[in-house]
Amino acid sequence: MPATRFTMTLAALLLAQSAAHAQQTTIKIATLSPLSGSIGNLGTQVRNGTDLAIREAAPDFAKLGLKLQLVAFDDQADPATGTAAARKIAADRQILAVIGALNSGVTIPASAALQSSHVVMVNSGSTANQVTDRGLKNINRIVPRDDAQGPAGASFIRTTLKAKKVYVLNDKTAYGEGLATEVERSLKAGGVKVIANEGTEEKADFSSVIAKIKLQKPDAIYFGGVYNQVGVFLRQLRGAGVTAPVVGGDGLDSGELMQIAGTGATNVYFTTTAAPVESLPGARTFAAAYRKAFGVAPQGFAMFGYDAARVALRGILSAAKAAGKAPTRQQVETAVRSGTYTGLLSGTVAFNSVGDRRAANLYVMNITNGRAKLSTTVSVKAPVK
Repeated sequence: MPATRFTMTLAALLLAQSAAHAQQTTIKIATLSPLSGSIGNLGTQVRNGTDLAIREAAPDFAKLGLKLQLVAFDDQADPATGTAAARKIAADRQILAVIGALNSGVTIPASAALQSSHVVMVNSGSTANQVTDRGLKNINRIVPRDDAQGPAGASFIRTTLKAKKVYVLNDKTAYGEGLATEVERSLKAGGVKVIANEGTEEKADFSSVIAKIKLQKPDAIYFGGVYNQVGVFLRQLRGAGVTAPVVGGDGLDSGELMQIAGTGATNVYFTTTAAPVESLPGARTFAAAYRKAFGVAPQGFAMFGYDAARVALRGILSAAKAAGKAPTRQQVETAVRSGTYTGLLSGTVAFNSVGDRRAANLYVMNITNGRAKLSTTVSVKAPVK
């Protein structure tokens, strides 16, 4: 073949490829989670899980002439920052779905800011009842609510730990207060004495709280909070000679808890919406792919970020097939809420009328001598709505 003809043929091929690429419509998936700050580890897991789901779904979208793109927003676990990010998301018409936020205190205002734009959110970590009790059409979550997680924690305290009196703490956030309130209510209903339900924003010196705990001598302590705060509390609590079991929610679900608490990370339990990798069917393949992509082993929040993203992506793909092109935000909002999603790491997902997952599992983890292992699994259902 003459060089000139070869050059023309190559040029034509490149032009055709360029034209095909230009014809692709870009669809963006956003994540809203803390990527910096004291709980950036958890938010990064959500982003990475979403990233992996997008990579895997890209070929199916390409068949429809659609190109997927991840846009990650750092909300710094701050409601104002998260709401500002939500407004940016609303302004970018290519963003059709958001995975997040992580913290209930961010999810609540961010979802409200996105409501009028019909940007669907699939949440993988916010448990406060108010997230879905407002009845917004754009917010769905794949994790159980506080009114499921709180009673599960209380039941564990009452039936397994056999506690008769409990000291309850919370971190004064929507998440921590919500959990602590549900735990207190359930404990009292079961005949357990709740010595106090005390809120604290303390992060460095818990001596005054610990002094009260030592005076009251509770059989167990419940702390509705996040690992960075509770880890410091545990280190100081054990250092003060208090050996009573400490129970918390999924905010304790981080390997960094053990690093912060040091030798205080023992006789600790927490309920979590995110199962240990080894306890979920199919998680081995996911874990290998995650490690290959990001160079680290996944934790529970990565798996649920991955599942939440797969729900959003399947909803978008369904809406795109029905529309024969890139769907509208409102079409995606409707498709996600009405779908049934099988084959996920955490099982089948289907939402009720307000966006709660109809049925899910909670996992009770035990930390002893700095190592976490699965204690028991509890099946829970959302309120009928």
